[in-house]
Amino acid sequence: MVKLPKGERSELGTKLEDYSLNPFHPQGQHKARVFESVLGITLANKSVLKQALLATAMTSDQFVSTGNNGFGETFTLRFTLATEKGSAAVLSAGDRSQQRGLSKTDNLLYTVTR
Repeated sequence: MVKLPKGERSELGTKLEDYSLNPFHPQGQHKARVFESVLGITLANKSVLKQALLATAMTSDQFVSTGNNGFGETFTLRFTLATEKGSAAVLSAGDRSQQRGLSKTDNLLYTVTR
């Protein structure tokens, strides 16, 4: 297990708004429903999730390298996120962008499990 390379330079892009927390996205709506029901996280309070993801990218030494996807080395991590409503394991992944030398975390969030 390793730290995410350049994790301190991670960025989320618009993945949370456009997909993971978007109740109207054809595929993302299912994740949005789980985030709201398990953790109480919606677009209105997305900063809770955003801060947790960025802090994890910067500080965790529990990332597992999963190879190279042609755009850079990929990593996965499972961590626990607790909110006032509940807690859940969050499976995340990060890409290390070869072009810009930073961890591109717009693909960071994939699923939440209880």
